[in-house]
Order: sequence, then structure tokens, then C-alpha cells
Amino acid sequence: MRQVAVLAAGVILLVAAAAFSCAALRRPSGPATPEQAASAYFRAWGNGDFAAMRRLVDDPPGDFADRHRDLSRSLHVDSVEFTPGRPVRHGDEASVDYAVTRALGGVGDWSFHATLRLARRNGAWRVVWSPATLHPALVDGGEWFLTRIESASAAPAAADGRPLPDDSSVQPYLAGLGDGSEEGRPGWAVQIRNPGHVAVRLKTFGGSDAHALRTTIDRRVQAAADAAVGSASAALVAIRPSTGEILAVADRLPDAKGAFLGLYPPGSTFKVVTAAALLNGGMTPASPVDCPAVTVAGQRTIHNHGSLALGRVPLADAFAESCNTTFATLGVAAGARRLGSSAAAFGFGAHFAPGTDAYAGDFPDPGGDNGLAEASIGQGRVQASPLAMAVVAAAVADGSYRSPRLVSARLAGQGTVRPLPAAVVAGLRSMMRAVATRGTAAHAGLPAGTAGKTGTAEYDAEGRTHAWFIGYRGDLAFAAFVLHGGDGGQVAAPVAARFLTVIKS
Repeated sequence: MRQVAVLAAGVILLVAAAAFSCAALRRPSGPATPEQAASAYFRAWGNGDFAAMRRLVDDPPGDFADRHRDLSRSLHVDSVEFTPGRPVRHGDEASVDYAVTRALGGVGDWSFHATLRLARRNGAWRVVWSPATLHPALVDGGEWFLTRIESASAAPAAADGRPLPDDSSVQPYLAGLGDGSEEGRPGWAVQIRNPGHVAVRLKTFGGSDAHALRTTIDRRVQAAADAAVGSASAALVAIRPSTGEILAVADRLPDAKGAFLGLYPPGSTFKVVTAAALLNGGMTPASPVDCPAVTVAGQRTIHNHGSLALGRVPLADAFAESCNTTFATLGVAAGARRLGSSAAAFGFGAHFAPGTDAYAGDFPDPGGDNGLAEASIGQGRVQASPLAMAVVAAAVADGSYRSPRLVSARLAGQGTVRPLPAAVVAGLRSMMRAVATRGTAAHAGLPAGTAGKTGTAEYDAEGRTHAWFIGYRGDLAFAAFVLHGGDGGQVAAPVAARFLTVIKS
């Protein structure tokens, strides 16, 4: 009997051990919440514990620790301090917008915002690391530099002469601006050079007696733009239509100065340009047009988003609902010369010189009716920067195309002022109001008085899309762009709505 009892006890112990082992296997190996993962990561980072950081990263690069050491070594970092925000969770993914301040030995403090991205892997939360975790402008192979400036000007200021926050995303656009009216004492610049690109200044430290250059940036408008974009891979450019002054540049795009230098298909926001060509050719917002779900323009089959079919409707309705079939057909009928002239009138192909490097839109020869059908709806070979599309919206708001500028007219030059035909302006304004009141942006929460145009721009053969919304309200024009964002009315227009709501309040 005793032998049986011992055997029974052994079986019980084996079963218990097996149950414990299974439970252990089922228990996630790592933080159970994004809050725990982010907290542990920032704690290890603050302590310089790269081994602990690496354990929290999903698939870290082999030189993970060296990349962090290179930053500290290249910039002479004495200390670092992090201020994480709260994790924003979307299913099995999350992000934490954080502020970081690095004390650069003998130079000063450098502060900016970046984003820590996380995902749930096998039940545990891990950091999804990329070079952008260190700085939004950094890519693989990027190098850091701390460069001495022998005659540094003070950091450029806002239009009211007051400094802009170090963590504002406009700072890379201001670094290096100067008017030469007064040389300061020697300063320093934090620079980054990514493969295939020239070095870009991210922060300038100037002497205390240097002259502060006033830019056109409005501190209140800039703060609203930064808040509206948040940590998304997006950009928002705001312009004063009556002067061409750039009031705000919020940029969280992965490429340095993407709001000025990035070129993307503008999608249906380009229908403003196509509509201008049609109106200039004699059509009106009331002109009847066809909007089938599918059509053939040239020899290209064109589809409407969501199989939209309106039948025979006024041009204003086709614009408000963004009928691809309508505008592709009418664009081909108008011809490449008329469409190209309309694009040029809005600044496509122009040389932008706002005070820093910038690209306008590009409308190359479509190469036949097939290409013209695509170009008429902002696809194919047509490209534009967010700045260029903000200029398009500003031209409608003011009635004249104006060269954009980030500094005074004395420094940037008077630029170009080119009135648009009055009938074209009146027609575009009424149709852009319809987009916001009863069209594709009607449910985006835009304040009363807003006019605009949505854009859902395909960028690859898989049909994936960027999200756009351009528009104006009063003497404020803007372009909101969300990289890989999807539907312009559902994604980019709400970004613009948040921006305008803060400005309005």
C-alpha cells in the first residue's frame, strides 16, 4: 500500500509540474501592456542600459547599442532626459509621443519630439525600433555632426520676434536661415546627413549678441498645426493667401523637410487645377456632366472610389463627390496644353524660393491621352509637395497665385503675383465650399466657412493611398497630407478640422 501511495504522489507531482510548465509557456515573456513596455524602455534608456533596451525591442539591429553611442559621441552628449506622453493604442499597435532633451557639452540643450512605436508580439508588448526612434529625420546609414559656425546668427524667430519652441517641427526649416545684417559670436549646429542627401541642420546654437531673423511663422498658427499633426507621419502647411507668407509648417514625415522637398501624387486635390481649366474653357459649376462608376478615358479604364455613380449631374456635384470618371474624361477632352497651362497658373513647374530649399509641383508632358486621363485626377506622373498644394488653395482663396515665402519680401524677393480669371475663381470657390458642406469632407468636423478639396492618391500598384485635404478659411489656406493615410475625407480632412478648430477658438 505504501508503494502505491508513493507512486500516486509522484504522478500528482508530474501532472502539477506539467501544468505549471504549460502555464509558463502560455505566459507572455515580456511586458503585458504598452504602458509597461514604454516605461521599462525609457527607464533603461535614461540609465544608458542598452542591453535592457535591446531585450525590449522586437528584432533589434545587430549594432543597436552602437547607434545610440554614435549619437552621444558625435554630439558630445553629457546627459539626456525623457518626458514620455501616454501610449495611444490601436489594437495590437501603440505609439508614445515623447520629448527628449540632450545636454550637449559646451553648447547647450537640444530638445525635440519623437515617437516610440510598439506592437504586441506573441502576447507581449515590444518596441518596434527604427532609426526614427532616435530622431524623426534619421534613416538607416544616417550620420550625426556637431559643426562649429564661425559667424552664427541667432536662431530665427517668429513673426512677432519671439522665439519658437525647440520641439516645434518647424525648426528644421528655420535652421540656417539668416539675413547677414549682423554677425554673431561663434555658434554650433546639430546636423544630420542621410545616405543620398545633403546634410540638414536640425538645431542652431548662436551667440547671445547675434541678430534674430524674423520669419513669417505665426506662433499661434504653428502651435495649432503641430497639435493637429501630432505624432502621425503627416504634414500641414499653412499660408496667408493675401501675402504668400508661410504661417506654419508641421512636419512629422520620415524624410527631412518632407513638407517642402517631398514630392507625392496629389490625387483628387489636383481636380482644383483640372476644374480651373474646364471653367476657363467656358464651363460653369452648373454645367451638366456624366459621372458613371467606370469609364474609359483615352484607353485607360477609370474607376470612382467606392463604385460611386451619380449619373447626369452639375459639374459642382461631380467635384464635391470627387468623380474620377468625370474629370478624367473632361481632362482628356480639354487637352494637355490647356491642362498644362492651368497647372502652371497655380505654380506647377515654378521655382519656389521661400528662403529655404523647396519644390513646387511637377506636371510633365502626360505622353498621350492615357497619361492625360491619369494626370487629370492627380495620378500618373503628376507630383506635388504639401507646400505646393497649400499654394494652390491659397490662390483660390486670394484670387491670385503668389510665390510662398518664409522670410520677409526684402530677403525672399517680391516673388510672383499672378491674378487668376475672375470666373474661374468664383466657380472654384463655390465648388470647394460644396466639398466641405455636402461632399467628401462634409463629415470631417470642419468649421463653418471652410472650403476645400479631398484627395485619395494611389502611390503603388497595390492601390495603397496617401490622404490629402487642401483648403482655406478666411485669409488662411492650408494643405494637410498624411503619408500612407488612406482616404482623404476620412483621414486628412479631420487633421485640417483639428487645426482650424484650434485657430478659431
